[in-house]
Amino acid sequence: MAFFRAALAAALLVAAPALIGLARPAAAQDVTLTSRDGQVEIGGTLLGFDGEFYRVDTIYGELTIDGSGVICDGPGCPSLTGFVARIAFSGAGSMAETLLPALVEGFALRNGYVTERLPGRDARELHYTLSTPEPLTEIAEFTFRATNTDEGFADLLANEADIVMTTREIRLMEKALAQEAGMGDMTLPNRSRVVALDAIVPVISPENPVRSLSIPELAQVFAGEIDNWQMLDGQDAPITLVMPDPQDGFAQAVSDRLMRPAGLSLSSGIQRPPDSRAVSRAVSVDPFAIGLVSFSAIGAARPVMLTGPCGFEVAATRRAVKTEDYPLTAPLFLYLPARRLPTVARQFLAYASSPAAQLVIRRAGFVDLAPEHVSIADQGKRLANAIDAAGPETSLGDLQEMVRTLSPLSRLTTTFRFETGSARPDAQSRSNVLQLAHALEAGTYDMNRLLFVGFSDGEGPAEPNRAISQRRASAVRDAVVAAAEESGLERVTLETTGFGEALPMACDDSEWGRQVNRRVEVWIDGRGYR
Repeated sequence: MAFFRAALAAALLVAAPALIGLARPAAAQDVTLTSRDGQVEIGGTLLGFDGEFYRVDTIYGELTIDGSGVICDGPGCPSLTGFVARIAFSGAGSMAETLLPALVEGFALRNGYVTERLPGRDARELHYTLSTPEPLTEIAEFTFRATNTDEGFADLLANEADIVMTTREIRLMEKALAQEAGMGDMTLPNRSRVVALDAIVPVISPENPVRSLSIPELAQVFAGEIDNWQMLDGQDAPITLVMPDPQDGFAQAVSDRLMRPAGLSLSSGIQRPPDSRAVSRAVSVDPFAIGLVSFSAIGAARPVMLTGPCGFEVAATRRAVKTEDYPLTAPLFLYLPARRLPTVARQFLAYASSPAAQLVIRRAGFVDLAPEHVSIADQGKRLANAIDAAGPETSLGDLQEMVRTLSPLSRLTTTFRFETGSARPDAQSRSNVLQLAHALEAGTYDMNRLLFVGFSDGEGPAEPNRAISQRRASAVRDAVVAAAEESGLERVTLETTGFGEALPMACDDSEWGRQVNRRVEVWIDGRGYR
C-alpha cells in the first residue's frame, strides 16, 4: 500500500521530465492498476509500458507507475514475462532506410542478437526484430517509418513514434508543441543527439564543364536568378534544377543553410524526385541539370567545388564535412521526448554514439563522429591560403608565431563553430562538446596537452579579432570542462590561444565564409597519446 502510494505520488509529478511517459504501446487500451494489497485502484488508458513502468492517462492526468507495485487488469495489459520492447522511429528517409537499420544490425551483432527484417504496412515502413538465440525469443521490435522531418514530429506528437529522425534542427513551433504535450524541452543535450553527419552537395553531370561555384552563386541558381550555364562560364543552355521533395528534411535544411542566409527563396521550377539518390541519378544523365543531394547519395553525379572570389576552394570530402570546413554540413539528429524508453532502446542509443558504431556509420555512406588526427604536414593548402590571403594587419611575424605553435601538434577533426550572429555553438559543436568531454572522462587523452585555438573572420581590426578568438577558445574549453562531470581532468593539460584572422578557411565576402572562419579548433600534443 505504502509502495503504491509512493509510486502514485511520484507519478503525479507530471512536470518532472524524467517521469513523463514511456515507450509507445501497439494500441492504447483501458486498464486498471491495483496495488498488491488490493486497497488502491486506478483506471485509465494505457499509453505505454517499457517492461518496468506503466504510463497511463487517468482522470488525474498522465501518470507513470512502477509495475512491480501493481497488478494490471484489462485488455491492454502487457505480458510481464514475454515482454517485447517496441520502439518506433519516424522521419528523414535517408536515416530510416539506410543509417538506422545499419546501426540496428551492428548493435545486434555486437550483443549476439538474431535480427530479422520484415516489411511494414506500406513501402515507407520496415521492421527489425531482435531475438535472443537458443531458444529463439523475440525481445524487441524496431519500426522505421521513412517519411520526412515534418511528419516525424507529427507522429511523435500523436504518440505514434518514440524517436524522430531529422536532418535539421527542431523548429520553434515544434519545440513549443512538444512542451505543451508534456514531452519536455527537446533541445536539451539528452533530448537532441547528433548521430552522424551529412552535407548539402551540389552535383552535375560528368559531361558538364563547370568545375566550381560560390555559395552565393549556388543560392542564386536555385532561386532561378541564374538560369543559364553561360552565366557560369558554361555552355549556352538553360539550367535544369533538381532537388528532393520539399517536405523532406534535407530539402528543409537547404532552405535553412543555403537560401535563407542569402535572403532568397527556392524557385518554383525545381524538379522534385523523392530523395537524394533519385536526384543524383537524374542529374548524372542530364548535362544541363544541377542537383542538391546529401553527401551519402552523390552516386554517379560529379560534385561541384565551392569557391569564392578570393580563391579558396573546398570539396565535400569526409574530413571537410567532419571539421565543418565544408560550409554546408548537415548534422543528422535523433530527437527524444522526456519519457522513459525500454532498456534495449536505451542500450541501442548508447551504442549509436559509441566508437564501435562509427565504422558502421561510415560504411553506410555517412560521415562518422570519431575524432581524427591531421598533422600540420597534411595542411599545406590551408597554410598556403593563409599566406596568400594575409592582409596588411596580418604580419609575417603573426604567421610565423602560429606555425611555430602548431607545428609540433596535430589537429583533431573536432571543431567548434557558432550559430549565425551568435556566440552559441551550432548543433554539431554542441554535440562535439559532449563528445570531447566524454573522451576526457574516459581517459582517451590522458598525459596529453590539448590546445583550444580560436580564429575569427577578417571583419574589423586585427587586434580585437585576436582577443575575440582567444575568448572563444576559452569559452569552448570551459564548456567542455563543465560537461566533463567525472574526475580525470587532472591527467590532461587544457590550454587556449587565439590567432584571430590569421588562418581563414573561406572568403570573408559572405556570411557563409565569415561563419566558417569563426571557429575554435583543437590541437593535440600526441606524445602521450595511447
